[in-house]
Amino acid sequence: MSTENDSGAVVEAQRRIPDGGFRELGLINWVASKIAARVIGAPKMHMVTTLGRHKRLFWAWFVFGAVVYAGRLPRADTELVILRVAHLRGCEYELQQHRRFGARRGVPPEVQEKIFAWPGSEGLSPRRQALLNATDEFINLRTITRATWDVLSGHLTTRQLIEFCMLAGQYDALSATMSALEIPLDYPDEQAAA
Repeated sequence: MSTENDSGAVVEAQRRIPDGGFRELGLINWVASKIAARVIGAPKMHMVTTLGRHKRLFWAWFVFGAVVYAGRLPRADTELVILRVAHLRGCEYELQQHRRFGARRGVPPEVQEKIFAWPGSEGLSPRRQALLNATDEFINLRTITRATWDVLSGHLTTRQLIEFCMLAGQYDALSATMSALEIPLDYPDEQAAA
């Protein structure tokens, strides 16, 4: 359950799974949580302090997620897909994190607004339009139509096409997990919504 504070930001009333400390996370995940928080400039990175409580599963997911995130797609394409998935799924946590990451990786705020307004936005390259159409179909239809695939295939290599599907699926699953676990925002006083 969540409530709003005076600034209108949603704050946690009761966590489904509380943040893990040293005992719950173990040495490696506890250190990882401290490093992650420092990297993002927040007191805690709640995703790590929550998911890290399942030590083995956390590292299996983390390695997979890192490989997909730092794969063959250009960084700006990766961020575009993540932002669109987070927007479609209403995942405030991912929106808050990846608005920052995207701005540093070639997706400035004005482009982000076009991503969130898609398909009613203009001024996006054919490549970005293809990625957005494919992301919308992947999330909403759980597949990609032949016509959309043919357009996307004109912009991506075979490995990038596979990676695109894995990236969209990974962030869809992560968004659902964060929503179900009610993981709180790392910057609760900032509005993340798109």
